[in-house]
Amino acid sequence: MIQSMTGFGKHVIQLPSKKITVELKSLNSKSLDINTRMPSAYREKELELRKIIANSLIRGKIDFTLYIEFTGSETSAQINETVVKQYMAQLSAIASGDNLRLLELALRMPDTMKTERENIDVEEFASIQLALKEALTEINNFRTAEGNVLENDFLARIKTLEELLQAVVEMDPDRQTDVRERLNKAVSDIKAEVDANRFEQELIYYLEKYDITEEKVRLTNHLDYFSETLKSSDSNGKKLAFISQEIGREINTIGSKANYAPMQQLVVQMKDELEKIKEQMLNVL
Repeated sequence: MIQSMTGFGKHVIQLPSKKITVELKSLNSKSLDINTRMPSAYREKELELRKIIANSLIRGKIDFTLYIEFTGSETSAQINETVVKQYMAQLSAIASGDNLRLLELALRMPDTMKTERENIDVEEFASIQLALKEALTEINNFRTAEGNVLENDFLARIKTLEELLQAVVEMDPDRQTDVRERLNKAVSDIKAEVDANRFEQELIYYLEKYDITEEKVRLTNHLDYFSETLKSSDSNGKKLAFISQEIGREINTIGSKANYAPMQQLVVQMKDELEKIKEQMLNVL
């Protein structure tokens, strides 16, 4: 069973005076890359939250957002009266105006609001952790559903590759016959006396050089191994990517040895299917 690296999870918890919202988004990445957005007052807990995310999501570009909305009467932001009065005094020295207008202008200046840092109590942080774990469950379910779609696509393309390989196997005797006939014709066109035994030896050497028996066997094994790995309990995109490279190597070798246009056309189709697998493989966990 494979998982996609693409996913989304969200969970909301309502406390008596606050609403906690956790959002997680993930995209494909070669490693784990976590970006966090949260109020500055909660930064002291960032490492703990990162660890929880890393243990669950393993790999991918992760965007983690923590929203804290105050729904009660209290607020942590207050007017900095000292700074506001200083601004008003400076403004009145520059130009005349009533106090209400000066106050309006002063409040637009920097540092007129101050936010008192509040401590995160144990119960609140436990609620944040719970919201995060629920969001992680949701994003992992999303990843699994996306993984099922990818798995079905991979299995269909592997089946196509197996069918094309079978066509190559069935075509191989005709290819060898064609190669032999072309060599015989090339020798007859020379219009010179040729040692039959030596020619037969050279022909056998040539056919052995372009023999694709080993490639056909290895490619069959790689395709079977790819399907088995898809059904394993763990999602291992890196392992599947490595198997894909090995499949590509055997297909390329068959293409270079084919020396037969109909077989090379099959190889082109195999390469096209494999390329589509590799594109989708970038999104597998």
